[in-house]
Amino acid sequence: MSERRKLVAGNWKMNGGLAANQALVQALRAGVGQPACDVAVCPPPVYLAQLQQLLAGQAAIALGAQDVSEHEGGAFTGDVSAAMLRDFGVRYAIVGHSERRQYQGETDLQVATKARRALAAGITPIVCVGETLREREEGLTEFIVQRQLSAVIHLNGHCISEIVVAYEPVWAIGTGKTATPTEAQAVHAVLRTQLGAATEQADRVRILYGGSMNAANAAELLAQPDIDGGLIGGAALKAPDFLTIVGAAA
Repeated sequence: MSERRKLVAGNWKMNGGLAANQALVQALRAGVGQPACDVAVCPPPVYLAQLQQLLAGQAAIALGAQDVSEHEGGAFTGDVSAAMLRDFGVRYAIVGHSERRQYQGETDLQVATKARRALAAGITPIVCVGETLREREEGLTEFIVQRQLSAVIHLNGHCISEIVVAYEPVWAIGTGKTATPTEAQAVHAVLRTQLGAATEQADRVRILYGGSMNAANAAELLAQPDIDGGLIGGAALKAPDFLTIVGAAA
């Protein structure tokens, strides 16, 4: 196994404000030091310009976006293109988050297309996959996550080694429930095997865990062989908690 540098990405979701963002980023900058893992924060799109300024002059924390349009440009009111994100120094873009699949009806093909747009702009897509509680109870976990990832592999072919994957069991997002380290590792191993069939560089692909990872459980989850970091929700809004997770990843 090649040594993959872990990634801890904070998904702020629809939270934040000019003053709160400044306080949070200042606390992160003050406490992050020179982390032994990659770190990113993904604010709402209206704050990308502010975050670009707040993160200027340092290399420890990268800027990410919560979504990217499947279109290059044009008459798509409300969409933000990959080229626009790149203008603000965005390095990562979350695609296919379960909330967007659920509330905006995003399909596997749309998610795969968004990943392709990000890659074409030099932005690393964080491709989210995960099953609902009902799907897990019906024994469909592997089928669901493989189907979701398969669409991305199919559309992006040889570029697949450039993506980041995030396994986020839908039943564990914002619920306080977490997959046990063993449960999470089992799904990560399935995804790694699937990537291995698609690219000889599967060992390069980082697979994050994204289901209520927090300061208390991060170390145990991150100790698993195929868990290469975390996509952090609620804990990303509290600097001490987020920094604790970054420390655990190191």
